[in-house]
Amino acid sequence: MIDGQGAIQARYDKMHLFDVDLATGESWRESAVYAPGEHAALAGTPWGGIGLSVCYDLRFAALYRALSDGGATILTVPAAFTVPTGKAHWHLLLRARAVESACFVIAAAQYGSHEDGRETYGHSLVVDPWGEVLLDMGEGAGLGFADLDPARIEDVRARVPVLRHRRPIPDVTRPR
Repeated sequence: MIDGQGAIQARYDKMHLFDVDLATGESWRESAVYAPGEHAALAGTPWGGIGLSVCYDLRFAALYRALSDGGATILTVPAAFTVPTGKAHWHLLLRARAVESACFVIAAAQYGSHEDGRETYGHSLVVDPWGEVLLDMGEGAGLGFADLDPARIEDVRARVPVLRHRRPIPDVTRPR
């Protein structure tokens, strides 16, 4: 995350690598060329704390809990979701992360056919803390804008104070 003066405010290495075999026959092994990051990252900005994540991280709610507990009010998720996983989960997961963290979510998404045979879903989204989609860019290339009202965060957090109600998660009790 680069600030207005060109200084690095935060750096994030994707923690969750996409190593999957999809029903379509697609197989992806990010771990063959990348090592996972070790730490969550939060950047301070004039608009509040911005939590950083990348693509497959979206499926791991604990990361977003840590970011919102750390002071994030905006979560970013640049991604290249495949068409099958995008159709099934993209909107659902982004809205869930917004609601459970009471944050805005900004998710820039690749769309189209790629040289390696991937087909990516697109649908860059902006979601508000209540889970309302403020912007959906659909398929194709484009530039979009959404107004983020900081008062919306406090309104949602007052209506459903999930951040105040969070408790440490104890170890799982297993049946005997």
